Amino acid sequence: MRKLNEQEIKDKLKDLEGWQHQENAIQTKFEFENFKETFSIMTRIAFEAEALNHHPDWSNVYNELSITLSTHDAGGVTEKDIQLAQIIEAIIDTE
Repeated sequence: MRKLNEQEIKDKLKDLEGWQHQENAIQTKFEFENFKETFSIMTRIAFEAEALNHHPDWSNVYNELSITLSTHDAGGVTEKDIQLAQIIEAIIDTE
């Protein structure tokens, strides 16, 4: 998979509110009502990530979820990362 250039990433992030491009990855943070809601969202994301065979680098502390997406084989952000970010946003929007 081809690594996207800076402009391509910038253009694609216009539709992904709260996502930033830093250090060869795209990143965001979410805050939920409580741990149970956060873990529920993570579980839904995990099933989608597994289906794509593309897994986030993420961390969770109580009601906060931090997500970093990068395609390690390509050395940066690819369409796969954008696709997973869009899926994540769709999951969050349905809550």
